[in-house]
Amino acid sequence: MMSRRGCILAAALALAAFVALGSFLWGWYAPGPLEKDRAFVVSSGASLAAVSDKLEQQGIIRSASGFSLRARIFGGGGSIKAGEFAIPAHASPARVLGIITSDDVIRRYVTIPEGMPSIMVQERLMATEQLTGEVAVPEEGSVLPDSYAFQSGDSREDVLRRMQVAMSRTLSELWPKRASDIAVNTPEEALILASIVEKETGKPSERRMVAGLYSNRLKKGMLLQADPTIIYPITRGKPLGRRIRQSEIQAVNDYNTYTMVGLPRHPITNPGRASIEAVLNPAKTDALYMVADGTGGHAFASTLAEHNENVKKWFAIRRARGEL
Repeated sequence: MMSRRGCILAAALALAAFVALGSFLWGWYAPGPLEKDRAFVVSSGASLAAVSDKLEQQGIIRSASGFSLRARIFGGGGSIKAGEFAIPAHASPARVLGIITSDDVIRRYVTIPEGMPSIMVQERLMATEQLTGEVAVPEEGSVLPDSYAFQSGDSREDVLRRMQVAMSRTLSELWPKRASDIAVNTPEEALILASIVEKETGKPSERRMVAGLYSNRLKKGMLLQADPTIIYPITRGKPLGRRIRQSEIQAVNDYNTYTMVGLPRHPITNPGRASIEAVLNPAKTDALYMVADGTGGHAFASTLAEHNENVKKWFAIRRARGEL
C-alpha cells in the first residue's frame, strides 16, 4: 500500500503533468502576437522548420521551435502549401497551421484590357510589385487581353508566357471556325486585321461591321486608311495626345495604311477575342467608308458621296462642341 508521502508525490507529479499539458495546449490555441492582419508567403518546397522561422521573424508566432514541435504533434498529417495566405491578427498557432495547410491562397490578378499595346503590357507587369524578375516588351499581338491570376513571388516571365499561350490557343481555336470568304489568308493576317478593328472602335456592337468594311477594302485592293496605323510607329500604340500631322499621314513605313495597300507588316496592338472573332466572321456589308458619328460609334457608307455627307455631319457636330 502506497505511503502518505508517496501519494502526495504522485499527486504532485500528476498536477505538474496536468499543468505542463495545459501550458503546452495553451501555447497552441492561445491568441498569437500578430497585431494586424497580414499576408504571409510560403515558398515552394519550404520545410516546416524554415516556415516556422519565417513565421517567428514576421511576428506571427512567438516561438519557431514551439510551433514546429506542436505542428508535428497536432498537425493531423496536413502538408504545408506553397502560396500567399491571409493571416488574421492574433491568430493562434493552431489557426496559422490550418491556414498554411489549406488551399485558401490569396488570388491576385493582373488585367490586360482589350487593345493594350505590348509596350504598356510590359509596363503593367513591371509595375505589379508582387511579381518578380524582369520582362522585355513582348511581340505585338502575342498577348491575349484578359485577367490573369498569380501568386506573390511568381515571375513576370511566367505570367507573360501564360498570356502568350492563351493567345496562341485562342487563334488555334477560332481559325478553323472562320467564314469561307474572309479577306485574310492566315491566322497571322487575322491577328493583324483584328488589331486594327480593336483600335478603330470602342463599341462592341460595331466590331463585325468594322471588320466587314476593312475586309471589303482588302478584297478591292483599296487603302485601308486606318488612323491607328499612322500612330503606331510614332508611339508604339500609346495615345498620341494630339492631332495627326500631314507629314505623318504621308509617312512610308511598315504600318501606315494611308501609303500602303494591304495590311501592316505586324499587329498594332493586342486584340481581344471578340475582335479576332469579328475578323473571322465579319458582317455581310457593302460598306467601304466610316466616320465618327458623335455617339462614340461610326456612320458607315458604301459610296464616297454618302461618306462625304456623313463627314459633313461629323464636322457640324464638332463645331457645335467648339472643337473646330
